[in-house]
Amino acid sequence: MNPSAAVHPTPRQRARAGWRKVLALWDGVAIYLPLLMMGILALGTYWLVRNTPGPGATESAREVRHDPDYFMRRFSVKNFDAAGKLKSEILGVEARHYPDTDTLEIDQARIRSISPKGLLTVATGNRAISNSDGSEVQLTGNAIVVREAGVDNTGKPNERLEFRGEFLHAFLNEERVRSHKPVILTRGNDQFTGDTFAYDNLDGVAELKGRVRGVMMPRQATPARPAAR
Repeated sequence: MNPSAAVHPTPRQRARAGWRKVLALWDGVAIYLPLLMMGILALGTYWLVRNTPGPGATESAREVRHDPDYFMRRFSVKNFDAAGKLKSEILGVEARHYPDTDTLEIDQARIRSISPKGLLTVATGNRAISNSDGSEVQLTGNAIVVREAGVDNTGKPNERLEFRGEFLHAFLNEERVRSHKPVILTRGNDQFTGDTFAYDNLDGVAELKGRVRGVMMPRQATPARPAAR
């Protein structure tokens, strides 16, 4: 035998050497495995926290929905002041209450309101959106607002006022009516029309814009009293 001849490992010896390297590598990795698992767990927890909606988010999503919470049919709703006097009455064929805006959407609406001065105003329309106490109402479709003639609680006489149009926005307690659509205003025997309209009874001002027309009837003269003898 030649002592200088190279000795080659057998296939079994090469396989064992390979397994020893794999085991040595695994032992090195196993040292850091707990840290690696903790890192993965921390990342997963962070992702869940960021992507899971909290209770506030669910509540906010529910609040912004514009869905009715109850219905009324052939109804009458009355509001009274602290002294027990009737302030307003809302009637209609059907109504839907929306809690997000606290408004009533009414079909074939009729609203009666008594102002702080004691004057009666009646508002009607095919459809209406009213606040909870009926003091503010938007009327669409054959909209009519009538403030009946009478004497207020200061003794001042008030002529009958009527507003007609396809849309009216009435603030009944404040005695204001406005519209961005054509309106017919009738005061006593006088009549005015305009493309847009705003009326403030407390200031006694009616503002009509666009194609404005008016018809004013002559006032009847008050007969003179006979001279005292």
